[in-house]
Amino acid sequence: MITKQDCVARDAQDALAPLREQFDLPDGVIYLDGNSLGARPKAALARAQEVIAREWGHDLIRSWNSAGWFDMPRRLGDRLAPLIGGKAGEVVVTDTTSLNLFKALAAAVHLQAQGPNAARKVIVTERSNFPTDIYMAQGLASWLERGYSVRLVDSVDELPAAVDADCAVLMLTHVNYRTGYQHDMAAITAHAHAQGAVTVWDLAHSAGAVPVDLNGANADFAVGCTYKYLNGGPGSPAFIWVPARHQASFTQPLSGWWGHAAPFAMAPDFAPCDGIGRALCGTQPVVSLAMVECGLEVFEQAGMNAIRAKSLALTDLFIALVEQRCGAHPLGLVTPREHARRGSQVSFTHPHGYAVMAALIGRGVIGDYREPAIMRFGFTPLYTSFADVWDAVEILRDVLDCEAYDIHASRGAVT
Repeated sequence: MITKQDCVARDAQDALAPLREQFDLPDGVIYLDGNSLGARPKAALARAQEVIAREWGHDLIRSWNSAGWFDMPRRLGDRLAPLIGGKAGEVVVTDTTSLNLFKALAAAVHLQAQGPNAARKVIVTERSNFPTDIYMAQGLASWLERGYSVRLVDSVDELPAAVDADCAVLMLTHVNYRTGYQHDMAAITAHAHAQGAVTVWDLAHSAGAVPVDLNGANADFAVGCTYKYLNGGPGSPAFIWVPARHQASFTQPLSGWWGHAAPFAMAPDFAPCDGIGRALCGTQPVVSLAMVECGLEVFEQAGMNAIRAKSLALTDLFIALVEQRCGAHPLGLVTPREHARRGSQVSFTHPHGYAVMAALIGRGVIGDYREPAIMRFGFTPLYTSFADVWDAVEILRDVLDCEAYDIHASRGAVT
C-alpha cells in the first residue's frame, strides 16, 4: 500500500523539486491542468512590466531594434528547438497552432504536388484528433478545390492501411489530447515515407512534456503551442518547425511581410526570405512572445530526460492511487499504462465526469473535462509534487465516496 509518507519521501529525493519555487502557484490549489494552460513562471510578471513600461513605454518603436523585438520569433525558436529535436534555424515562435498547422499542411501538399506523387489528394488523420486540426485540413482541402479530401481513421490499428497510394499527407497529433496516447513518431514516419506520404506532426501535448526528436524521426513538418507544458501564458504564440532539408522548397499561402526577403523594401511583390523565416506572416505580438521566454528559461535548468522520468513516476503514482483508493467507483482508465504510449496526462471516464470534475475544482483540485465523460489530469514535472498526487486522489476519493457532486451542475463556456 502506498502512503502519503511515501510520497513526501519521494519529493525529498526529487532533483526537480526546487524548480517549483520558480512558479506562482496559488495556496490551496493542486494544479493538474498544465496540459491545457501551464502555471505562470514568477519571472513573467517582471518581464511583462519591463516590456510594457520600459521597452514599449519609454523606448517606443526603437525597441524593434534596441530590445530585439524583430528577432524574437527566431531567437525563441532556437531556444525551443532542443526540446523537440530541432536544430538552430529550424523553428520560429509565431501565430497560433491552427495557423501554423495550415501553413504546414499547405507546404506538405505543395511538396507532394511538385514531385512524383502529385496525383495524391488525400490527407489522413484520426477522427479523435483535436478538432481544429481536422477543421484546418478540411478547410485547406475545400479551399484548394482540386479534388483534395480528408480521410479519418477510427483507431491506431487502421493507420498503416490508411496511408496508401492515395495519401499525400499524414497529419497526426503526437499525444492525443483526450486519452494521452502517444504515437511512435519514428515508426509511423518511416511507414508514411515508405508509402510515399509526407508527415505533419502536432506537438501541442508533447513539447515540454515528453522527449521529441523530430530530426531523428526524419519528420517533415511540425507545429505546437507554448501555453501548455511550456508555460508561455494564455494564448501565447505557437511554433512551427521546418527541417533544413525542406526550407528551400517551403512555401505557404499566408505570405506576409515578415516572411519577405527584404520587408522594409516595401516591394509590391512577395519574395520569400531564406530559411525558417518563410514561415512568418505579419507583425508579432511582442508582449506574449516575451512571456514565452520565461518558460523556456526554466526548461533549460532541467532537461527533458529528467522531466520525462518524473512525468512517468507521477502518472504511474496517480493511476496506482486512484485504483487503490477509488476502485469501488465506476472509473475507467483510458490512458495507456505502457510508458512508451503515454504522454504526461491521465484520463479517467466516469458516468458523471463533468459533475465530478466540477466538484474537484470547487475543492481546489484543478483538472478539466472533455467529452465523452473524460476527466483529464495533466502532470507538469516542473511544479507538480508527489504529495500533490496523494492529496488530489484523497479529495477525489472523498468526492466519490460522499457523492459530493451535482449532476445538474451548469456548464461554463470552457470545460
